Amino acid sequence: MRVQLIDPSGDVLPYDHALATALGERGLDVELVTSPFVHGPSADPVGYTVRQDFYPLATRLARDAPRLRRALRLVEHVPGMLRHRGRAGGADVRHYQWLPVPRVDARLLAPARPRVLTLHNVLRAERTERRLVDAMDAVVVHTRPGAERLAELGFERVRVIPHGAFDHLTRQRDELPLPPELAGVTGPVVLCFGVIRPYKGVDVLLDAFAEVDAELWVVGRPLGESMERLRRLAPPGKVRFVPRYVSDRELPAYFRRADVLALPHRNVDVSGVLYAGLAFGKPMVLSAVGGFTDVAREHRAGVLVPAGDPRALGAALSSLLADPAARERLSASARAAAAGPYSWSRVAEQTHALYREVAA
Repeated sequence: MRVQLIDPSGDVLPYDHALATALGERGLDVELVTSPFVHGPSADPVGYTVRQDFYPLATRLARDAPRLRRALRLVEHVPGMLRHRGRAGGADVRHYQWLPVPRVDARLLAPARPRVLTLHNVLRAERTERRLVDAMDAVVVHTRPGAERLAELGFERVRVIPHGAFDHLTRQRDELPLPPELAGVTGPVVLCFGVIRPYKGVDVLLDAFAEVDAELWVVGRPLGESMERLRRLAPPGKVRFVPRYVSDRELPAYFRRADVLALPHRNVDVSGVLYAGLAFGKPMVLSAVGGFTDVAREHRAGVLVPAGDPRALGAALSSLLADPAARERLSASARAAAAGPYSWSRVAEQTHALYREVAA
């Protein structure tokens, strides 16, 4: 079976690469259609091919200028989708991972069927992607809460296929050490990792940390969030910010060093950071929102707290930091979940079954 995975702007590129590799291991002929990754080196394709059809000017001329890059992408998007239409007929299934301009993209899809769409952000789909969803033969979501929400909105042909744990991050040949200013930290560390956006609740975590006896590392590039405001909210002497993109080679050192991973989101369906946490077997404190609830309640791989409640968040972090046995139980559950229901072999098996179904 020949499959195209289409992710024009590379918004979920780690997911694309992991899924493409796992499908290739099942014997599928997989082509990933995307654009050059501008934030660092991209993963080498293993068992699949990559074609970079989208945004050649934006990624070549504005790699280090985000605003200009976004403007050029808008200009190049329609020509890129038209190129895709002309090259999509050779696949048996076209699986769209993220389409950045849903109302436009719904009119530019390749006419060949079947078509599958993964909604990595169900909250976004509620507002903008109705026409796009209606053009698909199947829609994939990663969580039961996400599927239930779409059912309430009248969406049909929805299949729940979990997001895989990013276990490839745990076995890189050329990992980099922590920066020198972090390598010498000896006390307990709580890690908050990933792109810093308002909905991720970093401000709630900073408020909670005033009573937590540990050091907090906030690591990731800011997007739509004021670092100046967050620095003002940080308890003096307890928080270190690393406000930049952290590459895959750098990431393991942060996760291995952290005693607890915090995901204090105000709302979310899924988070790639969660699946990195599972792969590294980290004890986690999670807001009780979206798919976080499945991981904590079904697989006992995290502690849930009410979203936006700094007091509950601080109490949960303090309790976990003071209880090594509880942290080890959560770690064991996270590793078991990563090797079982959230393994990429399981994800690929379910995805392949869906392809066979829609192709029939």
